[in-house]
Amino acid sequence: MRPDGTHVDPTVTLAFAVLGDSIAYGQGASRPADTIGARLAADLTRSGHVVDLRVVAVPGADSRGLAGQVARATATAPNLALVIIGANDLTHLVPPRQAGTLLGGTVRDLRAAGAEVVVAPAPDLSVVPWVPPQMRMLVSAGSRAVQQEQIRAATAAGARIADIGGTTSVAFAADPALFSADRFHPSSAGYAVIAGALAATVRDAATAAAQRVSR
Repeated sequence: MRPDGTHVDPTVTLAFAVLGDSIAYGQGASRPADTIGARLAADLTRSGHVVDLRVVAVPGADSRGLAGQVARATATAPNLALVIIGANDLTHLVPPRQAGTLLGGTVRDLRAAGAEVVVAPAPDLSVVPWVPPQMRMLVSAGSRAVQQEQIRAATAAGARIADIGGTTSVAFAADPALFSADRFHPSSAGYAVIAGALAATVRDAATAAAQRVSR
């Protein structure tokens, strides 16, 4: 029984795939337990789920590299998938509409493979310390453009959206300690903030996945 009263079947093991870029991979974390996937798997375990975590994310990936990750993820028949993508679409100048279309296709493929899908769209890169102050407004607008296309396409394809940009960008802008030494990737403390913003949506998706498996 979960804290909210929802029953969780302890005999169901959820195959949990994490796809995306360096944030999904955990670059910048001090130890493996601090990464997004590990933190969320631990949260799901505390909620009563049995989880088999598989991280197929690739540092440096943008949406054009998701197809290969989907192939690796679906080979393990995932019940639950988290996709964190978009930062490199911004830095690699992938057009927002293309980024959204590619993400929508990723969600459809994961859904067709039987997974409940959570998407965390592009972060607001204007809060990154090395972005010049005079560029922050432009970078913020570019981030919003990618986010909007991603949310539109991923929602249409059946994903749950964990729109963490608003809740995490303020925290990252206010606290440099949330960035790792490279001043771009999150630190372990930063990953704790992001995982906290994702956790409720991922728990809801895990409950739906477990109910599908139990039928």
